[in-house]
Amino acid sequence: MEKKPCVYILKCRDGSYYTGWTNDIEKRLAAHNSGTGAKYTKSRRPAVLVYIEYVPDKSAALKREAAIKRLSRTRKRNLIETAALPDHLSLK
Repeated sequence: MEKKPCVYILKCRDGSYYTGWTNDIEKRLAAHNSGTGAKYTKSRRPAVLVYIEYVPDKSAALKREAAIKRLSRTRKRNLIETAALPDHLSLK
């Protein structure tokens, strides 16, 4: 599978959202859930992928990540509800 830059949102066990970016979403999600992904998610496992947005490059990923982090919780929830995960990352 080709590795593409993306911005993602995780929903943590406590109901909070974590936003990040990566070039390998499957590896990054595994890292978050093993406790090595980020300090924030380490104590809030498990984290479930609820949003992903592929972008052209790292620069675009960093800009989009910052924009999403500035959104209110309600606007993040709206973003999540209007997007569908790719089939290979489906929560089904």
